[in-house]
Amino acid sequence: MAATDTARPSSLSGAAPELLAWHHRVRAQFPQIVNSPAAYLDSSATSQKPRAVLDAVIDYLTTTNANAGRGSYPWANRTTRLIEQVREQVKHFLGDPGPQESSVHFVGGATEALRRVATDWLASALRTGDEIVVPGGDHSANAVPWHDVVRDLARRGISVIAHAMPYETSGDYDTAALAALIGPRLRFVAVTHVHHVYGVNMNVHRVRRVAGEDVVICLDAAQSVGHLPVDLAALDVDFLAFSGHKAMALPGVGVLWAGNRRTPRFELAGWAGSANTAGIVSLGAALTWLAEADPARIDRWTTGLGAVLTDGLADLPSIDVLGCQASLRRDSDVQRRQGIVTFRHRHLPAGDLGFYLESQGHLVRADHHCQAGRDRLPSVRVSTHAYTSPEEISGLLDQLRVLEEKRPWQ
Repeated sequence: MAATDTARPSSLSGAAPELLAWHHRVRAQFPQIVNSPAAYLDSSATSQKPRAVLDAVIDYLTTTNANAGRGSYPWANRTTRLIEQVREQVKHFLGDPGPQESSVHFVGGATEALRRVATDWLASALRTGDEIVVPGGDHSANAVPWHDVVRDLARRGISVIAHAMPYETSGDYDTAALAALIGPRLRFVAVTHVHHVYGVNMNVHRVRRVAGEDVVICLDAAQSVGHLPVDLAALDVDFLAFSGHKAMALPGVGVLWAGNRRTPRFELAGWAGSANTAGIVSLGAALTWLAEADPARIDRWTTGLGAVLTDGLADLPSIDVLGCQASLRRDSDVQRRQGIVTFRHRHLPAGDLGFYLESQGHLVRADHHCQAGRDRLPSVRVSTHAYTSPEEISGLLDQLRVLEEKRPWQ
């Protein structure tokens, strides 16, 4: 893994009192966190919701609830305005460099957003001999739609070359290998911002340098929006997808942002039907909360937690941490995990280890994490957020150390 372009803290051991105070203020705003004795360590699957989001949804449903764009009475008009306000809020939150030309489309989640790019734009944009690059080791939602398009086009007599995105052994994209792979007919590249298993920032700006100025890039930002600063101007992508439920909004709402600079203006195909108005309201409240909490602070906190966890896991002989091994060194000069750490036990199945940790009050994910292609063996994933405490991470490590001492597999 190459060194990151942004310095990362190695741990929370030297965290400023100000950052710790910030964390305590943040954590107190999550009812499910403070009312449960369990340590919730599955934020990559879905985030918990702050009181401000819950209150905004209840207020909307009890004062304004109506169908948007379907009536002329005050409730319907207010709902329509709310939705348009959230569209503009999304652009501002993402640092949209061209808000006059771009568009924001509300969908069911990141999976639907990526599939919409495939079916509503890519399928009609490709011609015989064109090339695309598809990630084969990221989330299946960012792999399957592109292969479906290639297969469907082939049935119509249109032959498109789909290159598999090359990876370094660390799990990062191998941009040197990518440069040697692509040809002059490259039209489209799909990438991921933060890997959902390895926890690494995939440095997609490097992909742009290799792909060239004219190639359309689609970014799966499901694990970055709400977890770290996302700057569309710096990323220079053409589509960005994320799910509300991973960014402190309700389930069932997601965003597809389209830049509309390298492509014709993007529109969702077909009749849209009624919008998930409560979900969109929750997204607006979530983005307001996240902006006030400060994504840079969230990133600093969760990256620090990831460093604490990887440092502890590196001392356990029975644990193998997936992804970049260089980042496990305490003197590492490469980026640390973005609050996502995944590992396997050398003697216990991931499912068994997951059940054990749950029995001790640590809620982790133990399966293959919807990963496409390679390395689909089950593993245990720990994922954190701003509300995750250092004590919860140290408690998890303590239980793994107890297991190491007892060695029940012998």
